Amino acid sequence: MADEFSRQLSICLFIVVLINAPRVRSEFATLTYLDSAVSKGAVCLNGGPPGYYLLEGSGSGVNNWMIYLEGGAWCPKPSECLERSKGWLGDVYSRPQRAYFEGMLDNNKTYNPDFYNWNKVNVVYCDGSSFLGDVEEVDPQTNVTYRGSRVFDAVVDDLLAKGLNNAENVILSGSSAGALATILHCDTFSDRLPNVKRVKCLADSGFFLHA
Repeated sequence: MADEFSRQLSICLFIVVLINAPRVRSEFATLTYLDSAVSKGAVCLNGGPPGYYLLEGSGSGVNNWMIYLEGGAWCPKPSECLERSKGWLGDVYSRPQRAYFEGMLDNNKTYNPDFYNWNKVNVVYCDGSSFLGDVEEVDPQTNVTYRGSRVFDAVVDDLLAKGLNNAENVILSGSSAGALATILHCDTFSDRLPNVKRVKCLADSGFFLHA
């Protein structure tokens, strides 16, 4: 009985160690600052440049793209947007210059066998309104700018120049506020990729119900 208990305990300990063992990561994504977008009015809440993390594809995935729009809810009040503009949800310079991807953006074949070697992009969410704002005037009370739609367009422009225009497969995805942006931008995004064989949009949560 004691030997059987010891065996079961050893198995449990092994499982715990396996679950908590650090994952081996071989690559990280780097943050691209779109300074050139500022002159086009494509800016974050704080008036600074937008940005995205990119991990380039390889092998059979070199011509495929997974573009992920970050979530992070909305800032419905000017005071809340002002607070956002001072941190990582409104200021790209508050973000780390390097980041590791997980989920559908993971570069580990074991954890992400379908998309591990695709070009993977994580678009920084910094406008507070699901990449939808297009207000020309800067808020005179808070000095906050609402230009999320222009941010989205600027990111797409930059990715087109990096090979997105000639891709074979493209998936636009997002969660929470990014999922709503995926739904609302899907058609116009697809229209900008006439040479791409397949364009799909995946909203991973983010449905806003009027009830």
